[in-house]
Amino acid sequence: MVPRGTGKSIHVSFIVKLHVEQNVNKVANTRLLTFAPMFQDYDIIVVGAGHAGCEAAAAAANLGSKVLLVTMNLQTIAQMSCNPAMGGIAKGQIVREIDAMGGYSGIVTDKTMIQFRMLNRSKGPAMWSPRVQSDRMQFAATWREMLENTPNVDFYQDTVKAILVKDNKVTGVSTALGHEIKAKAVVLTNGTFLNGMIHIGEKNFGGGRMAEKPSVGITEQLVSLGFETDRLKTGTPPRIDGRSLDYSKMEEQKGDDDIVGFSFLDVDKIKPEQQKSCWITYTNEKVHELLRTGFEQSPMFQGRIQGTGPRYCPSIEDKISRFAQRDRHQLFVEPEGNNTIEIYVNGFSTSLPENVQFQALRSIPGFEKCKMFRPGYAIEYDFFPPTQLKFSLETKIIENLFFAGQINGTTGYEEAACQGLMAGINAHQKTKELEPVILKRSEAYIGVLIDDLINKGTDEPYRMFTSRAEFRTLLRQDNADLRLTEKSYRLGLASQERMDKVRTKKENVEKVKNILKSTSLDAPETEGFLNSVQSSTLLTKQKASQILLRPMVGLKEMISNVPKLKEVLSVFDSETLEQAEIQIKYDTYIEKEKELVSKMSQLEDLIIPDNFNYEKLVSLSNEARQKFNKIKPRTLGQASRISGVNPSDVQILMVFMGR
Repeated sequence: MVPRGTGKSIHVSFIVKLHVEQNVNKVANTRLLTFAPMFQDYDIIVVGAGHAGCEAAAAAANLGSKVLLVTMNLQTIAQMSCNPAMGGIAKGQIVREIDAMGGYSGIVTDKTMIQFRMLNRSKGPAMWSPRVQSDRMQFAATWREMLENTPNVDFYQDTVKAILVKDNKVTGVSTALGHEIKAKAVVLTNGTFLNGMIHIGEKNFGGGRMAEKPSVGITEQLVSLGFETDRLKTGTPPRIDGRSLDYSKMEEQKGDDDIVGFSFLDVDKIKPEQQKSCWITYTNEKVHELLRTGFEQSPMFQGRIQGTGPRYCPSIEDKISRFAQRDRHQLFVEPEGNNTIEIYVNGFSTSLPENVQFQALRSIPGFEKCKMFRPGYAIEYDFFPPTQLKFSLETKIIENLFFAGQINGTTGYEEAACQGLMAGINAHQKTKELEPVILKRSEAYIGVLIDDLINKGTDEPYRMFTSRAEFRTLLRQDNADLRLTEKSYRLGLASQERMDKVRTKKENVEKVKNILKSTSLDAPETEGFLNSVQSSTLLTKQKASQILLRPMVGLKEMISNVPKLKEVLSVFDSETLEQAEIQIKYDTYIEKEKELVSKMSQLEDLIIPDNFNYEKLVSLSNEARQKFNKIKPRTLGQASRISGVNPSDVQILMVFMGR
């Protein structure tokens, strides 16, 4: 017989024992669990998601690399931090080159434009530059959508605090959240965030953009690794409530009736009648006097800003100080999008106190009752002199580390985007042990920009102009696809669709040229048309191509007014006709420039050995020797373009190399 309570006691003991054993097993099983790593090892990590970072990520991913795009804020991918526009003088050529190479900037811009204008139409075609007013919010959203639909691109929101380096070779990045993410290559596109400092009057605070914190740590680490660094400055104007402006006091600036756009692909664009107008107004002496009242509080004039600002886009206070003799300055009043009332005051960049900005704005015609959404400000940030880079945009000190964008001292979305494209391409090439892709000065404005940065460096924000390109007759916006698409297609970046379009375009242009060169026209056929353009009538039969060479004669007008031409040429699209006309009209200039390129390329083919000892060339100038040792030019052509190097220094090199 079991004693009272014994059975219950045995039952409880059994349950307790079982419960303890189960818990022990759970703990043991927990210890045995393995968690999947948050991050795989990537081919390429792109740090920063501005224009440079987006193009870098897209290019590398489309070439087949596994890419991680790390940004401090996923909501600001491809943010247009300053003016809501793409393109302009020389910048438009860059965007078309990016598109021809298979980049995304042209497509995104065409999809989100609210106004299109072809600048410099009154000049020769080498100077024509497309410019688009963009919908700021739609632009960023479309960029993100395109990246999210690009295979091989992963995203992560975090702050990169340092790069991981082993044996002078980058191996990944470490982040503020404590992650170490491994990669074969890293592309830094930090924009204005490296130790960014925002200035408004006597106020200053850390920031990479208004309401966004700066990136701290990367500069200090790179300096410890041997990099040189310096400070630059840029600025942005106040934003205004468009409902508070009186546009009747301003000059309207409408878009073009013929919307060409940027992309060589068939991208749906707005219709001419859907475009939004921009407006032009001017400052005056009263505005200037009000602005001068804030000079004592100006961070620029009081020395609180040490960085150099952009020469060709100065602040309004800098303008009225440097150009005191001018009684007014032009301002462009630009809408920020279709679904916003916010206005960008282009030409009124400032870091003066808010109350000074506001009072000065209210003295501008049309702005008498304006309401300010947010003040203008200046931002000072770190950059790394680009002479520390190879032509591939890989750093000379750390292998597989690439820089692109404002970190290299440039200013502008377009300049940043093209560097990002090339850095992304070359990061992929390097990790796959392939040759770098380097565009020559005679091939692209992109090549001019990178060549200028590597050889000359910059001590102020670098901006592209047509005057920087010595072969600008060849580097037109209209032929970027003919110049670059085949190169990109062979690389594996430009699509088959792009290549097919280029081949068709080439064939059709040749057909049009042949028709014009073989078609003879007489006086009765052309008299009415030639009289209408105030050109002398024909005395004998002439080929249509010869008539086209006349200054006042355009091909589209010829086709419309000469039935014989209309019959055979009306089947060709306007892009083909324009290209044929340019090639015929400027054939002599184009050929002369090609001859010059051929002569210059002889120096580009003369390779300087990597370990060349410049110290033994006692005839070299001291400056040339210092520059050669620092920049280590790859070719005699590159050596000849280094700032401070004289032709005699290049001749000494040529003699020593047996040339």
